[in-house]
Amino acid sequence: MNNTKNFFIKSFGCQMNVYDSNKMKDIFISHGLNPTDNYQDADYIVLNTCHIREKATEKTYSNLGRVHKKGKIDHKIIVAGCVAQAEGELIQQRAPYVDLVLGPQSLQLLDTYLSDANSKLKIITEFDAIDKFDTLRRFKTNTNSKSSFVTIQEGCDKFCTFCVVPYTRGSEYSRSISDIIEEIKKLADQGVIEVTLLGQNVNAYHGIDESGKERSLSYLINKISELDEIKRIAYSTSHPNNMTDDLIELHGTNTKLMSCLHLPVQSGSNKILKLMNRKHTREFYFKIIEKLRKHKSNIALSSDFIVGFPDEDDQDFADTIDLINQVGFMNSYSFKYSPRPGTPAADKKELPVKVQDDRLKIMQTLLNRQENNFNKNFLLKKVDVLISGLGKYEGQVKGKSEFNQSVAIVGNTNIIGNIVPVQITDISVHSLIGKAET
Repeated sequence: MNNTKNFFIKSFGCQMNVYDSNKMKDIFISHGLNPTDNYQDADYIVLNTCHIREKATEKTYSNLGRVHKKGKIDHKIIVAGCVAQAEGELIQQRAPYVDLVLGPQSLQLLDTYLSDANSKLKIITEFDAIDKFDTLRRFKTNTNSKSSFVTIQEGCDKFCTFCVVPYTRGSEYSRSISDIIEEIKKLADQGVIEVTLLGQNVNAYHGIDESGKERSLSYLINKISELDEIKRIAYSTSHPNNMTDDLIELHGTNTKLMSCLHLPVQSGSNKILKLMNRKHTREFYFKIIEKLRKHKSNIALSSDFIVGFPDEDDQDFADTIDLINQVGFMNSYSFKYSPRPGTPAADKKELPVKVQDDRLKIMQTLLNRQENNFNKNFLLKKVDVLISGLGKYEGQVKGKSEFNQSVAIVGNTNIIGNIVPVQITDISVHSLIGKAET
């Protein structure tokens, strides 16, 4: 009889949650548990949650109800992530069947919970990033992917008026250079050739080197580039105020740094940027873009936009549309404003839903058109693509270009895991279609 137990992890929200989920996976495997894609087969069910938008929070509770009713009779349910951090006691009230609540800086204590069958742990939401990463490095990394996320910085000191991250992830903390390099070497040993460096404000990175000297993100990227096995490097998410000249220049000099940058601006209106406490202006953002394109003329840019922020009027929205038209993005994420409890903006009067809906539709139409136009530039051209796995259709594989575009490719499976030249033959709504050169 097989007594092996299974675990199921569902991750919501940002890439940093994906990274944390992978680390929890490593902990479970170290305890002899096997991953499963079906929560109904799982002895341990983990929901790694996001608290950025209201719908994401409510989705947590609806998912909790479903897995509790349809899962195994004796399963354990664990809520991790930012909803756990912000609403730990409320989760216990609304869903008393939850066995463990883990904040994002406490997920390493999953090991303690699994080690003690009689553990009394219930809600763990301390902020201790140092202990988190010191503990997680002990566990063997398990991956069969050629691309991997690596969290290098956590927390945020910016305190935008709409954002809960400073309250759920804590103040800014940067891992040491040696710790990050050690993790990436382990990933390279398992075949990883592309890394995306993650942080709430990743370009605010200021980790120490072996001599105790603080180093910048550009220094770290150059150190990672010295690893022969690593062929591509990207970083996300950045804040305009931390786009230093040395980092901007690096985009033109480091050949392993991918030709794309996600640089959220949120609004094109100086009035709204001030209300958001972004601490920069639209003119400052334009200057950053100008510098980037001076050093890397073909750099692909993406951004985040919030539509319908309190007090946004027609001119404010027009200013945002103007910014989008002036910059030109390869793709972007746009959302209606969602008030988060405890943030300064939550007390402001919200705009009518129809106004928000209409503005979002206008913005997304423009952004989709820009993405389509950007992709058209690659028709009948060759693009280097990291092939990551099987495609949607038979005889097809999929991958990612150096500009972070999704690419569907007619090609043999023997090219999976390699960076290969691809002739682009067509485009779809959000991706390229091509044929691998043989």
